[in-house]
Amino acid sequence: MLLNPTFLKLNKAPLLLALASLVFYWAFAYNLVRTDYIKLITLYVALFVLFYNITKHLKHNSKALTYLAFAFRAIFILAIPNLSQDFYRFIWDGRMILEGFNPYLYTVTSFINNGELPVAQAQELHEGMGALNASHYTNYPPINQLCFAIAALFANKSIMGAVITMRLLIVLADFGTLYFGKRLLEKLKIPSYNIFWYILNPFIIIELTGNLHFEGVMIFFLIWSLYLLYLGKWQWAAVVLALSVSVKLIPLLFLPLFFQWFVNRNVTTIVNRENLSAQKKEVTLLVTPYKNRKHGFVKLMVFYTLTIVTTLLLFAPFYTTEFIHNYSNTVALWFQNFEFNASIYYIAREIGYWFRGYNEIAIIGKIIPVVVICVTLIITFYRKNNTMVELITAMLFVLSFYYFTTTTVHPWYVATLLILSVFTKYKFPLVWSCVIILSYLAYVNLNKADKSENLWIIALEYLIVYGMFFWEVCIKKAPRTLEA
Repeated sequence: MLLNPTFLKLNKAPLLLALASLVFYWAFAYNLVRTDYIKLITLYVALFVLFYNITKHLKHNSKALTYLAFAFRAIFILAIPNLSQDFYRFIWDGRMILEGFNPYLYTVTSFINNGELPVAQAQELHEGMGALNASHYTNYPPINQLCFAIAALFANKSIMGAVITMRLLIVLADFGTLYFGKRLLEKLKIPSYNIFWYILNPFIIIELTGNLHFEGVMIFFLIWSLYLLYLGKWQWAAVVLALSVSVKLIPLLFLPLFFQWFVNRNVTTIVNRENLSAQKKEVTLLVTPYKNRKHGFVKLMVFYTLTIVTTLLLFAPFYTTEFIHNYSNTVALWFQNFEFNASIYYIAREIGYWFRGYNEIAIIGKIIPVVVICVTLIITFYRKNNTMVELITAMLFVLSFYYFTTTTVHPWYVATLLILSVFTKYKFPLVWSCVIILSYLAYVNLNKADKSENLWIIALEYLIVYGMFFWEVCIKKAPRTLEA
């Protein structure tokens, strides 16, 4: 039925685009080595151009876009990730749990150096994850660990089996994001096809489904939580937000931003449900937020308590004094030891070189969290954040500032910015999802002995991103939503 001549004639362009995408995704999944930089960039750019045109052609056919999203992900089902080694550590942690070990208390190296092989394929997993990952304690929160344990449960002696299991979990999360994301967009009177700028984006398909990064699971819980919050089910929203935090810690950064939603809430949606007259609406809007401020503050405190207590309960099975020490030190490493694909931090680092002659990451790394917290509080109290779109926009700004200033920005981090942007008027995360591929070229140097990042490539990436950011925020009067 779908392949009748009339259908083919009317949909010739999108069908050709989809077929080309299938071929390029297959080449990316099964016929690409990370160090083949020309092929990497060519395939990625081609896929991005195809994605943009497919989304424009079929933006009013969500069923077709959904089928394509599934088909593109299905191509990766038997592929071993080729741009990241992290999945080897995921498999190790999951198998450790299944063997009765607390994964937060041991490094991989501590076993290997003693000649111990606590899990199946231990030596292969150790070699695959690399020395850096193996020498540090795990930093993945408990719901993330649960995903690893599920993979171990279904494939305790097969790396490929574990990869397939984790991939299916991430794909399920993506379609959960599609489900709740579309409904939230509809509630907000924003075109529901905006969600496909996330779901169909080759960056999301490659980094999450392909390379097995669990930002997709964190994002699923985050969008579900925001949807519940919009419906007024704020207690459940708090619990689901805790699940998001328990996959990746990033949503903790958003907690202060809920202040105005509860305390200075604009009650337009409540008034509309009551079908009051226009005149009474206006009076209610002027009076209700101030009348209910105290009640809203109490609800805010309960919301925070539910989120924090649920998060702590999820961590509780792993709790020991050693766990607190190991986990806090591992998280601190991201601020004080690791450097990758940064922007403002690299400028501060160069200034440190000029004045002191050495890298001051230990000092700058301690300052960055303080500055991010201060900016978050400023946006919390001095920016209007009491509607859902304003709240999500505030989240986008806070997280963008954090990534602009932090010491490490791995490509998959941008996924959270991208999903937030589909509910706003800003497109710079979409642009970033395209140019982030340049970060994989960071270690391309003319001098092969030089293992440092190529700052010219990093500069090109951020020149494009900051250019788009400042154009949208400071110059352009952008339309209300992210549309083609």
